[in-house]
Amino acid sequence: MHDDRTLTEERLDRVLRERVRPAVHPRSVPLRFEVWHAPGEPVPFDEAVGAGYGPGAVGDAWGPAWGTSWFRVTGRVPKDWAGETVEAVIDLGFARDRPGFSAEALAHRPDGSVVKALNPRNTWLRIGERVTGGEEFTYYLEAAANPEILDGVSALGDRETAGDEPLYRVERMDLAVFDRQVWELVQDLEVLDQLMRQLPVGSARRWEILRAVEGALDALDLDAVGASAPAAREVLRPVLSSPAHASAHRISAVGHAHIDSAWLWPLRETVRKVARTTSNVLALMDDHPEFVFAMSQAQQLDWLREHHPELYARVKEKVASGQFVPVGGMWVESDTNMPGSEALARQFVHGKRFFLEEFGIETEEVWLPDSFGYSAALPQLVALSGSRWFLTQKISWNTTNRFPHHSFLWEGLDGTRVFTHFPPVDTYVAELSGEELAHAERNFRDKGHATRSLVPFGWGDGGGGPTREMLARADRLADLEGSPRVAVEKPADFFTAAEAEYGRVPVWLGELYLELHRGTYTSQARTKQGNRRSEHLLREAELWAATAAVRTAFRYPHEELDRIWRTVLLHQFHDILPGSSIAWVHREAEAVYARIAEELETVIGAAQRALSGSPDGGGTVVFNAAPHERSGIAAGGAALAADRSEGPQAPVVVEAVDGGFLLDNGLLRVTVDARGLVVSVVDLVAGRETVAPGCAANLLQVHPDLPNHWDAWDVDAFYRNTVTDLTGAEAVRRVGDGVEVVRAFGTSRVTQVLSLRPGARRLDIDTEVDWHEREKFLKAAFPIDVRAEHSTAETQFGHVRRPTHTNTSWEAAKFEICAHRFLHVGEPGWGAALVNDSTYGHDVTRTVREDGGTTTTVRLSLLRAPRYPDPETDQGVHRLRYALLPGATVGDAVREGWWFGLPERRVPGSAAVVPLVSVDDDAVVVTAVKLADDGSGDVVVRLHEAHGGRASALLTTGFALAGAAVTDLLERPLADTSDGSRAAAAEGGGVRLRLRPFQILTLRLTPNGDA
Repeated sequence: MHDDRTLTEERLDRVLRERVRPAVHPRSVPLRFEVWHAPGEPVPFDEAVGAGYGPGAVGDAWGPAWGTSWFRVTGRVPKDWAGETVEAVIDLGFARDRPGFSAEALAHRPDGSVVKALNPRNTWLRIGERVTGGEEFTYYLEAAANPEILDGVSALGDRETAGDEPLYRVERMDLAVFDRQVWELVQDLEVLDQLMRQLPVGSARRWEILRAVEGALDALDLDAVGASAPAAREVLRPVLSSPAHASAHRISAVGHAHIDSAWLWPLRETVRKVARTTSNVLALMDDHPEFVFAMSQAQQLDWLREHHPELYARVKEKVASGQFVPVGGMWVESDTNMPGSEALARQFVHGKRFFLEEFGIETEEVWLPDSFGYSAALPQLVALSGSRWFLTQKISWNTTNRFPHHSFLWEGLDGTRVFTHFPPVDTYVAELSGEELAHAERNFRDKGHATRSLVPFGWGDGGGGPTREMLARADRLADLEGSPRVAVEKPADFFTAAEAEYGRVPVWLGELYLELHRGTYTSQARTKQGNRRSEHLLREAELWAATAAVRTAFRYPHEELDRIWRTVLLHQFHDILPGSSIAWVHREAEAVYARIAEELETVIGAAQRALSGSPDGGGTVVFNAAPHERSGIAAGGAALAADRSEGPQAPVVVEAVDGGFLLDNGLLRVTVDARGLVVSVVDLVAGRETVAPGCAANLLQVHPDLPNHWDAWDVDAFYRNTVTDLTGAEAVRRVGDGVEVVRAFGTSRVTQVLSLRPGARRLDIDTEVDWHEREKFLKAAFPIDVRAEHSTAETQFGHVRRPTHTNTSWEAAKFEICAHRFLHVGEPGWGAALVNDSTYGHDVTRTVREDGGTTTTVRLSLLRAPRYPDPETDQGVHRLRYALLPGATVGDAVREGWWFGLPERRVPGSAAVVPLVSVDDDAVVVTAVKLADDGSGDVVVRLHEAHGGRASALLTTGFALAGAAVTDLLERPLADTSDGSRAAAAEGGGVRLRLRPFQILTLRLTPNGDA
């Protein structure tokens, strides 16, 4: 037999493209429409319906970037269409290959109720089935002119710079007959074509499909496609009825629409994307009772509740019926590298509570397909939130190493393990195409141990969700020879079956580091500063408000704090906090963080005034919000300034030496040379030099920074091949008890003040950068004379150790790493740490010198200047603070990191404040003290072991204690474990704690109301 595959395949391509697909809507008439271009920001339907509409025509331009145009569409079904199914077919100028990234619209009836959305892959609006003819109708289309910002540097990313030129033209506005048989034929042919092309050429099944397709095309009358479609389908029936092999891979297809809460669009547009996507999903559910759709991000459902209550009511009905499945258990699909400990816990608290209160559902799947790497703290948080499973897909984006599992147990910092799935389809926006399903089966790395994987299907990133075409594919692929078996089902059904069938499940220990998008630790420094500052202020507000509420008549601001927490959590979304959104998003974030700071300062001030007593005596009360005692003030307490005990301290000496300066406080002796570089830091306690021989610390370095693909996201390893050391100084001079260094480079300028404080084994560096570079990367280097085999970086509720060597490709890929308040390097007996106020990106390298010693260089990533998606990223003035801690243990770094971010507060007053709770072991860190969310007045304390060892500590309360219970993150009691580690044993008015390394414990303490 001659090989005529190409002939038939090309024939099929053309016939589908030119004859069959156009025949889905064989008859059409133009629709009438009028248009109103809304000025400014979007308006509600009630305002739009009464606006002044003008005539419109196909070809008309509309929509300046971020504008909204309302189209009033009217029509009448022709009489001779009686008995037909009729649809409006509308194309507003959509970019066909980019659903969610260009123009979109939401259709309303005249009463304001929502019908469904229109987008590049969903251009139809059902008018009626088996119409009688003559029906009249009117629809209002709220059309969003969202610009495409997927390629290149663009000013379109902010309303303030986008301009007023219209971006789109109306391409089609028709009323058409929908031919169901032709549409079904399209689905038949597409599924078979896609499957056929994935089968081996030598496979009998491939040739069987080819001959069936050939026969169907022969049976099709190209001049009467509609009339001949049933005959063509009949030819295909046998190959579509042939069942899958018994060993075929099983795919759980879960309807999905990943909606970035902000990215190439602002938050306000995401509110509308959620409504558009949800309306499409609900319409599909009405037509397809078997369709199941999973939606994460409680924030997005909360937006729907606020802005579209009628859609939200329909969602609740579908949740009750089991078709609409809330998943995720988090407020948003947040970044997990950079949120602080308590913030990451609150993602689960607020997300899980929303789903419980609104739908009565305990979500068990943590759903994070697109975040940029996953913290080793997550497994414990997943378990403590009452969840069982974890899903991600993003690790398939690794550029160096292929992850070894698709289903596995993920073990976190403390030893908690959670069953995790990583879909081998390698996308979270699947179409259920033959290529995708074949890839999932071939790619699945657990063959022989497991037989099933999950595929999230539906247009995403910009929303859109599943389409009727995708559901048609799922139906045909349920049991089809040559294909994996496809079942549309809930995520929980997949996880239950997958976990049950896998015997000896492999284990992955520690973080899931994404070998890509490492620049997100640094991009958009103001957003990151706002986040860190907000987290610290929330800690203070809760601590002092709870203390004041227990001790005085102060009203604990439950609602206000909840609202602020939700706002902070929203801005931890994985394209906001990482700095990978358009300018509009980050401009708004900066303003939001400023407003949050003002509100929280008001709460803190009011609570501290309630605690500090009368200010009339002229006294000052010093508050310590850090979780460790400081200068004689207990953690979480306050003392009169006159009574605080700091012990004997040597004064700071600053001397001019050889054009530079010497700083000495009796603990450290720091030499700053004439270039303003730190050439020596002697740890006087240990009698040891910190700076490696011949090197300089606090050396600012600038690299070119043009990654191959994703500007704001990526830092590629080759950036390190070229570096400029900033050694020239305009000024090196004394200012007070410190040294000021001024440098100019490129079109930028940096001013640094280096200082020591009495009694502190810490060199503080306050930095102001007026940054105007483009595609550059600014680092601060500290070459330390220490042989460190690993670095220790703070992460949520503990720290993670990473090798400093590059023995394997896994270590080499971690050339840029994330740390929170500190990063530590050391050898037995001595170490050093860097602490910071808002920096997350770091790198650590090591070299062996000619003298045999080892230099371990730690660098902070201070600023970047990517041009996409925000061409003005980080331009302007920045204030950054960081410090070097010679002679520090990891415990010292933990303590100093907290002190650095939570400075003391001084308030007029006359009363000391006994801490609400105290712990007698520095290794046990209290991350939150607050009142219970249920308004009971119970005090909730969250703490963890922070040094990486076992801890036995006594927690004492500054109030009479009636009872104590260990709870989950949502403040619900937990049962004791067999080892007693969850027991809250009362002991002498306190609670005895026994914690394993990095264990998180949440305690609910009930005050004795009679005391």
